[in-house]
Amino acid sequence: MLRVFKKFINFSSEKNKKYIFLSLLLGVFYALCNVLRLFSIYLILDSFFKGELNQQVILIALLVMVGGLISMIVLKYFMTLFQAIAGYTTGANKRMEIAEHLRYMPMGYYNQNSLGYITSVATNTMENLNDVATRVIMMVMDGLLDTLLIMVMMFIFDYRMGLIVLGVVICFLLVQMWHQAVGRKVAPIKDKADEALVENVLEFSEGIAEVKNYNLVKQASAKIYKSIQDACDINCRMELRFSQFDVYEGIFMKAGTAAMSLIAVLLYLNGSITNPAIVIVTIIASFLVFEGLTRAGSFSSLIKNVELAVDKANKILSEPVMNTSGEDYTPKTQDIEIKHVSFSYDKKEIIKDVSFKIKSKSKLAIVGPSGSGKTTMAKLISRFFDVNEGEITLDNKNIKDYSIDSLMRNFSFVFQNVYLFNDTIKNNVRFGKDDASDEEIIQACKKAKCHDFIMSLPEGYDTVITEGGNSLSGGEKQRISIARAILKDAPIIILDEATANIDPENEDLIIHAFDELTKNKTLIMIAHRLKTVKDADNIIVLDDGKIVEEGKHEELLKNNGIYAKFIQDRKEAIGFKIEQN
Repeated sequence: MLRVFKKFINFSSEKNKKYIFLSLLLGVFYALCNVLRLFSIYLILDSFFKGELNQQVILIALLVMVGGLISMIVLKYFMTLFQAIAGYTTGANKRMEIAEHLRYMPMGYYNQNSLGYITSVATNTMENLNDVATRVIMMVMDGLLDTLLIMVMMFIFDYRMGLIVLGVVICFLLVQMWHQAVGRKVAPIKDKADEALVENVLEFSEGIAEVKNYNLVKQASAKIYKSIQDACDINCRMELRFSQFDVYEGIFMKAGTAAMSLIAVLLYLNGSITNPAIVIVTIIASFLVFEGLTRAGSFSSLIKNVELAVDKANKILSEPVMNTSGEDYTPKTQDIEIKHVSFSYDKKEIIKDVSFKIKSKSKLAIVGPSGSGKTTMAKLISRFFDVNEGEITLDNKNIKDYSIDSLMRNFSFVFQNVYLFNDTIKNNVRFGKDDASDEEIIQACKKAKCHDFIMSLPEGYDTVITEGGNSLSGGEKQRISIARAILKDAPIIILDEATANIDPENEDLIIHAFDELTKNKTLIMIAHRLKTVKDADNIIVLDDGKIVEEGKHEELLKNNGIYAKFIQDRKEAIGFKIEQN
């Protein structure tokens, strides 16, 4: 228990640590005020049995009791306030810290870890931490403090009563150790069930079009229902398993209450205790002393959840990020050189000793069969991954020597699969330049040939797009992503098969938008369309992670190699038609 408390303290920021310790300190005073109630009762009873009860004693006892109650109300308010601040700000800060950490993680991390896992940690896990962390820890600590202070009072009155309380506390702690040991085994199972539920819901949501298209609703729904049932089963098993510990704790505490009352009376009857006030206060204390343990026990089952949440967040935060300590540098040219670069996903080698150059404001096309490493090469150039061997330079400076943010200022990306956020069109375009004015956004959209269709929408630029941009057509989403890239105005443009799925209705508009985007820019494109490839200043052909051909369109056609076959395949695809009988 103390180990988890220490772990959460270390997890919190310095400011939140102060709030936690303040809340704990106030908890000590709260427990003292709670004990004062017993002392005021003892004061009245002791004076009564000694025949010394008078208005002054009654007034003093009343003031002590009322003052203690008022102090408890005030202390409880600030304890709860400090706990809420520490809990919610810790959760919020860690969410932002995780998000910032994920920005600089190599893309391989996302290949190895499911979206459901990452989403679960950033949402459910941190939400649970918000809700229970400080409250659970403080309720357990405050409950133990109340019991310990009343136990000290019992030792002062009669050591035998104190020993009974101590015996119950020891039994309680032993049950708690057993409880925590079971929790350590069960909590990871529950956590995996929660992750699977999130992952399957995300998978179903993102693939709903394919699910409906291939009539897989029954199978997909069954998978989600199973995840829900698994999560339900593990939660029920946890509750049933943990409820037995509540029974054991209740038995010890009820037995302790009965033992204190009975033994106090017996000791009074045989003359071992001569002051009846002590007997009466002991009987009253027997009903109060274990209230704190009851509170501690009712929340202790959640202690493991706090530890698990902290461990999961720390696991992500401990993952190595790419070196981000580079220089904030603005290159004078956009000359790029790839020098003997090799790269592997885990143990699978994708890029093998590749070298080539890209001149400023030139157009480079990367072609090759599926799986040849085209997209990986583009991601290495923009440092989505770090190379295993060799180096990549921008303006004769290793891209690792740039700070990530200053490097990213030089690149704009347009992908085949466009992702738009659940926000207004205006804000989706503004991602390209966060301080852009409305006029700049409109001008970028006009250049991207999407202004007209935006203005035809009910709210124009303030129209809210559903998550992923599913409320728009593919061509409309593509043009908005181009407007975003135009607004960013980066000197290097990377097009990753961005024209692969253009429909005829949007083809001319998107081609004009690309012309605006790439004007006077360095262009790196992974493309299958004949026109975009043949106009390139240089073409490299990748196969199995190696450059097998390089040159201009006419030169490569003469080689009669992979590129020539690629062009022939494109021509045949364009010329394909259905003959009618």
